[in-house]
Amino acid sequence: MRLILAIFLPWLQFFTIGRPIAGIICLILQLTIIGWLPAAIWSVYALSEYKTDQKISKALQK
Repeated sequence: MRLILAIFLPWLQFFTIGRPIAGIICLILQLTIIGWLPAAIWSVYALSEYKTDQKISKALQK
């Protein structure tokens, strides 16, 4: 679900993973037609980093 959100509404995805400043910057980037693709790519990359961080923290807790 977050991957779909990252592609279509990249700025909103940043707010769901707890990065509001990046979300605001992404929104500004997304407002331009040319900036939509880089914003979506950035959002998907940030989502993959978030998932990796979650897995690492889960592994360290055990």
